[in-house]
Amino acid sequence: MMASSRVDDVCYFGIFLALLLRWGTSLYPYSGAGKQPMFGDYEAQRHWMEITANLPVHEWYKNSSQNDLQYWGLDYPPLTAYHSWICGKIASFIDDRWVALRSSRGFESYEHKLFMRYTALISDVLIFFPAIFYFWFAAARSSIMKPRDIAVASTAMLLHPGM
Repeated sequence: MMASSRVDDVCYFGIFLALLLRWGTSLYPYSGAGKQPMFGDYEAQRHWMEITANLPVHEWYKNSSQNDLQYWGLDYPPLTAYHSWICGKIASFIDDRWVALRSSRGFESYEHKLFMRYTALISDVLIFFPAIFYFWFAAARSSIMKPRDIAVASTAMLLHPGM
């Protein structure tokens, strides 16, 4: 049995710490809260859900009467846009006011903020966390990394603000 196939207890602590950090950050206001005309980062993410959930794919990156690119135009690559599409479809199912085309600009509610924060956390847990661990376990196969080394490296990446 390879040493890298075992999981060190530090790994579980790292996951807990990363989740705690993300949850703690969500307790504070976001940049641009209530500040017209652009309303900040929250509105950018909400608007991208609005655009992707309501317009056909070929219109996501085109300026039109339905998609004003000067107002938080979608400027992320298509994979991120599809993530916004999935979140937007779920948001529309829960409360279509959250992503109603054009009429939802600047929309803020406690429930929607909670939804946005949970989708970020769930996306991290389902996509980002496994990718980090896969990377380090794969790297360990071609090196002499011990389970503790993998756990510490993974935790460092999970806690890095740029990640």
